[in-house]
Amino acid sequence: MCCDRPVPSPPSPAGPVLEARGLTKTYTMGAVQVHALGGVDLTLVPGEIVVLLGASGSGKSTLLNLLGGLDAPTRGEIRYRDRVLGGADERELTRYRREHVGFVFQFYNLIPSLTARENVQLVCDLSDDPMTPEAALALVGLGGRMDHFPAQLSGGEQQRVAIARAVAKRPDVLLCDEPTGALDCTTGRLVLSVIERVNRELGTTVAVITHNAPIAAMADRVIVLSDGLVKSETTNPTRAAAEHISW
Repeated sequence: MCCDRPVPSPPSPAGPVLEARGLTKTYTMGAVQVHALGGVDLTLVPGEIVVLLGASGSGKSTLLNLLGGLDAPTRGEIRYRDRVLGGADERELTRYRREHVGFVFQFYNLIPSLTARENVQLVCDLSDDPMTPEAALALVGLGGRMDHFPAQLSGGEQQRVAIARAVAKRPDVLLCDEPTGALDCTTGRLVLSVIERVNRELGTTVAVITHNAPIAAMADRVIVLSDGLVKSETTNPTRAAAEHISW
C-alpha cells in the first residue's frame, strides 16, 4: 500500500551500497572492438552525492548502465551491498532495477498521454512500498501540476516528474545521466536542487554523470573519467548548494 507522505528510508546497513571492481566493457562492432571501460574501480556509500565527470566518450554513461543493471560488464565485478550482480539472470536484474535503483536520463521519457500523476503511478504500481504519486510530486515541487500532461509542462517540470517517478519506489541509489543536459542553466539549477532534496530528505545515494565541470561542486566526491579509466578522485571539503552553481 502507498504511504501518504515521503519519509526517509530506514538507516542503511554499514558498508558500501554499490561496489565495482575492475569493470571492463568492450563492444564489438563488426570487425572493430570498442573499449568503453578499461578496468574501473568505484564505491558508492550510503547517503552521498557523487559526480562522475568526463567528456563525451569517456565511459561515464557505460559505467552508469553497468551499475544500474542495464548492461553487463565484459569483465569485472559489481556488488550491491552483499550481493554480486555478475551471473544474475534477467529476472534477478529486473528485480534489482525495480526495487533498488532509480534512473534519471537527459530526456524525460514520460508517456505523453498520461498526466504527471499517472506517469508516477506506473512505478508505484510495480513497487512493494512506494510513496503515493502525490507525495513524490510534492517532493519535487510539483504539487500543483499533478494533473497536467507532459506537453503542458516545461522541460524542467518534465525532468522533475521524471525524478519523482524515479524516487517514488524509494530506491537506495539514484543514477542520473546528464539530468541537466537538455536544460538552460536556471532550469538546470532547479533540477539539481531537487536532486539535492531527494538526497537530503530520503537519504538516497546519488550518482550524477555530467560533462559540465561546475556541477562537481555539489558533490561529496568527484570522479573524473577519461578514455574508459578513472583519472582522478577528489573529495570536496564542503558541498556547494545547487542554487549557487553557474555554467
